Amino acid sequence: MKKKSLAVVIVSNGPGELATWVRPVVDELNKINESLFDKDKLGFTLRLVLVPCPNATGREFAVANSWNKFELITKANSFWKLLVKPYSFANWPKKGIVIFLGGDQLWSILLAKRLGYINITYAEWISRWPQWTNEIAAMNVKVKELIPQRYKNKCQIIGDLIADIKLNSEISFKNKDVNYIALLPGSKKAKLSIGIPFFLEIADHIAKKNQNINFIIPIAPTTNKSEYLFFQSERNPIAKYYSSKIKTIQNIKDSSFDYVIETSRNTKIYLIKKHPCYEILKECDLAITTVGANTAELAAIGLPMLVVLPTQHLNMMNAWDGIFGVIGKISFINRFISFIIKNFYLRKKKFFAWPNIKAKKMIVPERIGNISPRTIAREVLYLMQNRDQLKSISDNLLKERGEKGAAQKLAYIIFDSIKKLC
Repeated sequence: MKKKSLAVVIVSNGPGELATWVRPVVDELNKINESLFDKDKLGFTLRLVLVPCPNATGREFAVANSWNKFELITKANSFWKLLVKPYSFANWPKKGIVIFLGGDQLWSILLAKRLGYINITYAEWISRWPQWTNEIAAMNVKVKELIPQRYKNKCQIIGDLIADIKLNSEISFKNKDVNYIALLPGSKKAKLSIGIPFFLEIADHIAKKNQNINFIIPIAPTTNKSEYLFFQSERNPIAKYYSSKIKTIQNIKDSSFDYVIETSRNTKIYLIKKHPCYEILKECDLAITTVGANTAELAAIGLPMLVVLPTQHLNMMNAWDGIFGVIGKISFINRFISFIIKNFYLRKKKFFAWPNIKAKKMIVPERIGNISPRTIAREVLYLMQNRDQLKSISDNLLKERGEKGAAQKLAYIIFDSIKKLC
């Protein structure tokens, strides 16, 4: 067996990036190497460095370890120690490549400089440090256009890594006579305190008018079913403004879903714990979502969405996370910040959903302001009856992304870099 003489180090962060970026690229890289004759095979070790991320589940190490693809995996909370004392974790070959596949692009550059390796950055929306990276693999031509002219020669357009997501053939939940709507009320407590009662009532209004619609909620990895019960109860001060409540949450066996919620108005909503669950989301007709990184993930799979941000509860900032939650407990500061957000920030900010921000135009509808669940339900019903409009939204989302085959193209870029170093 040929001695493994260099290291290929992948830097990543959350569950979505591991599933849709890291795994496909690693599989393609190994596939290329295995297709060669023994004398042509290249010697390298695969290592994974996880970096801090607010959207991480804490299970990334276990998931990646179960693949049996990496010689070494370092946990996110060890990143800074790794950067300072890399040899306390392992011996590092003199030659190697660091590849950015999630997190902050700067972390992979710093690690490459520390190890003396070359750096390859996959740029989904923008290459932030082109002067310090060796090669840039861009999702589309728009990314390349944003790179200063003197660094454009470093960039190759490879397409969209998420475009290669394949549906799991074992998932057969969909009934062709029923439509499916995904509900994404948020992941953090600040959003859930508003999102859960608000979205429950949206579902009840829709179900009252159309019995052929099923509802799905992908449970964010940072939450659980008990929080759904908490935030629809009287313990959540916002819940009193909404009439829909959860009657039961029951486990489901032998199903693609884990639980089913039944509301006080007998609407059923199916919950799934798997994350990410792109296979199921891609089967939905529409998503109703709050603002956040999830709008970028939905855009990546071309799922039409209606983005909602009810602003009538901004004064309930003691339910918010972080510094706003602290200062929000002081009533006059609470009112002042609410005033600033409503009258300056929300009016000045043009777009809130990631696909709209990146395209600098309205691709997906956004409803921001003093909105009601009934109003949103009416718009959803209108969209569900106008399939051409849904298809137009989906097509426009995909146009802003990139072509398929990106995982293989990136693997070849890595492979060529390995050959140059050998």
